[in-house]
Amino acid sequence: MSANYILKNATLVDGTIADIAITGEQITAIGTSLSGIEEIDCTGLVALPGFVDLHTHLREPGFEQSETVLTGTQAAAVGGFTAVHAMANTSPVADTAGVVEQVATLGREAGYADVHPIGAVTVGLDGKQMAELGAMANSKAKVRVFSDDGKCVHDPVIMRRALEYVKAFDGVIAQHAQEPRLTEGAQMNEGAVSAELGLVGWPAVAEESIIARDVLLAEHVGSRVHICHLSTAGSVEIIRWAKARGINVTAEVTPHHLLLTDELVRSYDAVYKVNPPLRTQQDVFALREALIDGTIDIIATDHAPHPIEAKDCEWSAAAFGMLGLETAASIAQEVLIDSGKSDWARLAQVMSHNPAQIARDEEAGQAIEVGSVANIALVDPTAKRTIIADSASKSKNSPYIGMQLPGRVKHTIYRGYFTVRDGKLSAKGRA
Repeated sequence: MSANYILKNATLVDGTIADIAITGEQITAIGTSLSGIEEIDCTGLVALPGFVDLHTHLREPGFEQSETVLTGTQAAAVGGFTAVHAMANTSPVADTAGVVEQVATLGREAGYADVHPIGAVTVGLDGKQMAELGAMANSKAKVRVFSDDGKCVHDPVIMRRALEYVKAFDGVIAQHAQEPRLTEGAQMNEGAVSAELGLVGWPAVAEESIIARDVLLAEHVGSRVHICHLSTAGSVEIIRWAKARGINVTAEVTPHHLLLTDELVRSYDAVYKVNPPLRTQQDVFALREALIDGTIDIIATDHAPHPIEAKDCEWSAAAFGMLGLETAASIAQEVLIDSGKSDWARLAQVMSHNPAQIARDEEAGQAIEVGSVANIALVDPTAKRTIIADSASKSKNSPYIGMQLPGRVKHTIYRGYFTVRDGKLSAKGRA
């Protein structure tokens, strides 16, 4: 069978320049001087495995004014993502087999990326009763990641039971580490800036104390735990200690915690209001170092769309959260590549291979090699772009508007189909 098309002269993560032949959904040849029905010039473009986001808020069902599975996965495609994991804080909450199957079906119908629903740990995210984890795992959605994200599973007994339960099907609990009693009314990072502005602070220890508890619980029951959106230098040290001890813990950092600091809150622009909050420059440096040295396993966007009215208001009334899917690769490039401190292979690990492995996504995060599913992001690393409000997302609450970021995703190939070509979103997904 002849190839549908050839990606000519693409740069692989090891620096090799090669042609990549794609037939149907698969990569069928990699070499030089390949020819096919259609040849696409990829000179100067880095070919990366399609990105996998372990932390996306698609808002559907229930909050379609902010985002839908369709618009969210379109934004994902623009950002080079070919798989996303949809958080459970929808309405109704994704705490039953029926709801997670609905979300998965919407993803297939949209056709811009694989959509893997994340199941709630507790019924209604209320932290009181464990949800039907087994039913969601055995459903057509095959849920393997469970999280009450947006809320912390603060009861240690429920957290222990959940960690024990998911062992049966190799699942993982993804914890939003926030001790609720220490963050009542919190509006931003607790520190010098919050003191000057008179805003209630969100102390680092509220995150760190939950992480310390949960890595010890995971060790005790012999289960996997994943820590969402690490944001403090202290959290990094706890994860580093836990891994050295042999505890089965993984951790993620968001693009915004790798780049932005609490100094931005001085503007009182609610686009910078996020949970966990933007921290200090010292924290940013610690998170970057931990991402480079492997203490932090992945970058996850925590893409959290909101309608204009939820952000265009006074700080205390504004919603927490910011967009992240369309800009994540640029920030990863700035932190890992343009800094000179890491390489494209590490970027592929933290944006694709590792999140897929944590979530047990068998067909995502595969290396670009013969026989792999053709999920590919082709990035122009020399491009510079100023972020504008125009977005594939239904919402516009990006903290990067007006900033210049490096790199641009030129093509996104999802299961052999171009969802983005020459920087333009396909009018229709592959479904």
